[in-house]
Amino acid sequence: MDLEHGVPIEEGHKNHMRAINTVNRCGSIQGAVASGVLQSGIMYECVKQRVPFVLAGSIRDDGPLPDTIMDLVKAQEAYAQQLAGVRMVICLSSMLHSIGVGNMLPSWVRVVCVDINPAVVTKLSDRGSQQTIGVVTDVGAFLVLLARELCGG
Repeated sequence: MDLEHGVPIEEGHKNHMRAINTVNRCGSIQGAVASGVLQSGIMYECVKQRVPFVLAGSIRDDGPLPDTIMDLVKAQEAYAQQLAGVRMVICLSSMLHSIGVGNMLPSWVRVVCVDINPAVVTKLSDRGSQQTIGVVTDVGAFLVLLARELCGG
């Protein structure tokens, strides 16, 4: 998606493979940030601000990125460790991971699920996470607007 105009880009589906291959050449997401290859975005900010993250893989993954935990039991344990004590979770554009995380959270944790597919944003609450608010939109556009609002712009 063109993040400024919200329209699809020709052959845009290939961009994720290019990004994965670029990060793989750097050895990790942190390596991509340190080398200057990755200069913006969620993962860049996580690295720069020392925000911990967990990437869990699946057998369907393209790539995956070098930081991805492919042992799903270990990934679930890492999720549980990072989720301990959270008060709010924003799930971005990954139905299976959003459902997995939602199922691990206590009912008092607020959840915002953002996806371009309307079925995804309702699926989490359908599976028992009644505290979920769904936002149907392109995640890239959502993050741009969220950043503007948080920065007072």
